[in-house]
Amino acid sequence: METKQGFDFKSVLKISLLAGGILLYLALVGLLTAFVRRDIIYKTLSLSFALVLISNFAFGYLAAKQNSRGKWAYALGDGVFVGVISTLMLAILVLLVQPLNMRAMFVNASPDLIKALTFNNQEAIMAVNTSGEWGAALATMARMVFTGVASALLGSITFMLPARWRKVLLVGLVTVITVGTLSELFDDVISNIFALFGGKKAAESLLELFFARKGLSVAGAIYTFVLSAGIASWWDWRGSNVKERFNTLPQKSQRGIRIGTLVILFLIAIFLPEILGGYLSEILVTVAIFTVMGFGLNIVVGFAGLLDLGYVAFFAIGAYTMGVLTSTQLSQTTQLAGLGWNFWVALPFAVGMAVLWGIMLGVPVLRMRGDYLAIVTLGFGEIIRVLALSNFLQPKIGGAQGILGIAKPVFFGIELKTSQELYYLVVAAAVLAAFVSWRLRDSRAGRSWMALREDEDVAEAMGINLIKTKLLAFATGAAFSGLAGAIFAAKLTSIYPHSFNLLISINVLSLIIVGGVGSLPGVVIGAFALVGLPELLREFSEFRMLIFGALLVTMMLVKPEGFWPAATQKRELRGDDDIEPEPAPVTESA
Repeated sequence: METKQGFDFKSVLKISLLAGGILLYLALVGLLTAFVRRDIIYKTLSLSFALVLISNFAFGYLAAKQNSRGKWAYALGDGVFVGVISTLMLAILVLLVQPLNMRAMFVNASPDLIKALTFNNQEAIMAVNTSGEWGAALATMARMVFTGVASALLGSITFMLPARWRKVLLVGLVTVITVGTLSELFDDVISNIFALFGGKKAAESLLELFFARKGLSVAGAIYTFVLSAGIASWWDWRGSNVKERFNTLPQKSQRGIRIGTLVILFLIAIFLPEILGGYLSEILVTVAIFTVMGFGLNIVVGFAGLLDLGYVAFFAIGAYTMGVLTSTQLSQTTQLAGLGWNFWVALPFAVGMAVLWGIMLGVPVLRMRGDYLAIVTLGFGEIIRVLALSNFLQPKIGGAQGILGIAKPVFFGIELKTSQELYYLVVAAAVLAAFVSWRLRDSRAGRSWMALREDEDVAEAMGINLIKTKLLAFATGAAFSGLAGAIFAAKLTSIYPHSFNLLISINVLSLIIVGGVGSLPGVVIGAFALVGLPELLREFSEFRMLIFGALLVTMMLVKPEGFWPAATQKRELRGDDDIEPEPAPVTESA
């Protein structure tokens, strides 16, 4: 086989043009202009320009990975070339915005965009168009190109570093960007933690050391990078020794450490609402509800391999059942008087109704698989939504007016009104769903699901009852979705058909894919990434779907197995022979 020799100019040019094209797209859709409002490092690095640097860094890394062939000279050339081409494209855009009146076609090609890309030096660019003075403009463009080259060069250098130092550098950079972007979150959490122990002055000193008015201070960014990189370096150096020492301890000592860890986590979970405050507790409640749904859909899709795009239907059934049974204002939107049950009495009926409909869906699709199954379940979800919205069922479930006055949960005489109080209920539901999923995964039913996922014909030949196995998967997944829907209805105290659209199913399926199909920890990671993070960055909600799609595409290209994949999924996609295989599926009599 003939290998390439010399610098692959054509390949690097493609990567450079792709990097520049992506930056132009982000600029013209308004993402860079919107992100300028948030600083990572106060008055030094905005999230907008950080996005430009991150893009150049990533493509510099990619160019070195594809073309360096282990040679530093090629890697450095890749980084310089990517940085020059991509940033020059942005610089040319800045120069042409006003002369070509680009705002007539692209609304976001505005002075704010020029300001975001030129380090607040838009006057230098405007001077070219008004007085023809190029000196300051060329200096600004040179500065833009220099920063682009520096970031792309850092990306190519990072790839050439030994794996250990590459990991340390990436951990440090990601931590600085994360802490800076979510500085308000960290500010509130640190203040609340110290307030619990009466350390208000210590909190003020710590916050002053790391944070400025908006984002990290320059010193805080350095401290954050050094601290996170140092921890990553230490763990990479000593982590295996720590694991070995733990494994050599007597079983009694290991059990004691695990119990102690669980006790600490339990105590943190109890005080977490006080630490997070009302707003963050609301976000955590939403994440926990989607986590419960994620565990249910993970059984259907991840364990059994049955692609269900109508999962939101069971969520709606659980919510409407809870509404009909507990609403004190049911007569306002329906022709029913209402039963006025409390939450705990109605909860089993809501879950049971979802299970019943899960079985009813499973029966007609028993012989379907793949795309056909996805289309049928998609249709089922839309049928439920349309029926909830229709005049036909309006006398029973309110139609477009929904159901009002749904009862809040009451626990030992305490009504769970606020998010900080509901937190305990939804977290308990998420823990229950995780425990049941964990026990089912290694059970006879779980192994039958996994055999079904790999090959239905072989599973049936081994003696697995396909009808029973599929119906059990649909019913179990529907139970978790119905549970989440019942809690959702009680949380809002009112429900409407528009709350149960197809996007809910897509979101739940996406969080499973991003976290890792078939992985229980992956469900939690995916929920925080796709539900929690957008809520924290709600000021950029208009770009939510753009970022959402970009994340999915990136995950499929870079890490298709997910953030925290199951062993089987990782082995299939990465071919890692060192992963311990999952237990073989069991058989059952035909």
